[in-house]
Amino acid sequence: MDIIINSLYTKKDVFIREMVSNASDALDKVRFVAVSNPEYLGNTPEMEVKIDFDDNEKSISITDTGIGMTKAELVKNLGTVAKSGTTAFLEAMGQGENMSLIGQFGVGFYSAFLVANRVQVTSKSNDDEQYIWTSTADSKFSINKDPRGDTLGRGTRVTLFLKDDATDYIEQDRLKNLVKKYSEFINYPISLYMSKEISEEVPIEEETEGVEKVEGEEDDDELKVKDEGEDDVTEDDTEDEKIKEAEAYRKSKNPDPVPTKTVKRQSWEWDILNDVKAIWMREKKDITEEEYQNFYKTITKDVDNPLAYTHFSAEGEIEFKAILYIPSSATFDMYDNYYGSNSALKLYVRRVLIAEDF
Repeated sequence: MDIIINSLYTKKDVFIREMVSNASDALDKVRFVAVSNPEYLGNTPEMEVKIDFDDNEKSISITDTGIGMTKAELVKNLGTVAKSGTTAFLEAMGQGENMSLIGQFGVGFYSAFLVANRVQVTSKSNDDEQYIWTSTADSKFSINKDPRGDTLGRGTRVTLFLKDDATDYIEQDRLKNLVKKYSEFINYPISLYMSKEISEEVPIEEETEGVEKVEGEEDDDELKVKDEGEDDVTEDDTEDEKIKEAEAYRKSKNPDPVPTKTVKRQSWEWDILNDVKAIWMREKKDITEEEYQNFYKTITKDVDNPLAYTHFSAEGEIEFKAILYIPSSATFDMYDNYYGSNSALKLYVRRVLIAEDF
């Protein structure tokens, strides 16, 4: 298994690309079924990919609400190296066969073992109960009914228990950057469970430390009232009372602002990573000038509009759609690495980044 995995992939980073691509494929398949059978979505109508990580377990999990797999499909698809479910699915569609092949993983699944020494796949298909498949990349795997029952509703959760030399992938910014690099243009929302520092205003509690009232002890004001008789009340005292009443009334209508202080706390929330659409896949007539300009600024982080651009399709033995942009000014290091892998050209297949070294 190690020989196969390392001969297929040269960069460990691609594991996240393959996991998200498999999730996207599973979502494509359930969407295809739902076109003719909307009720198939049931209580899980959302089509999305969610990624979270666990510092204690040193694990990363990718969850989708796709087609899911039955127990038999888990055995058949994950137990066979390089079983390309996507290819079989497309071939079956082309031949008009039934859709019994949907929900199969491709060889990309095994890229998980580039970074993980154990992989756990929890899957729920509408046609079966929820099962857990586990393997350590040796010649064995185990499969059991999930004792927790149906926690997914529908879909698959792949959990990678990372090797000691791959625990740096748990760092949320690194995960975020990898997803945006490889899978930014995936059709379905991809969310990462992230920690954020939030500032908020909280009321300042009054200092009461060191101030204690002894039981039975009377306030000075109370003593004064007892000592002073009614005959001792002066016009000044009456005026003071009126002022106090007026002030109390004012505060009841317009209370003084409560003093506050700014504190910072950690908040965990789902953050969508792919809100940019692959406009090169659309027809030119349907894209506005503003969309072209905004897309350029998004992918290049340039504040200026491009000098020029062209959007075209190539057809022949190789077919592709492309947008090429020319920046309004050259970068300061343009000629420093002119013949190196410094190209801004990127090749996407089915909206997934495949290569950028040209």
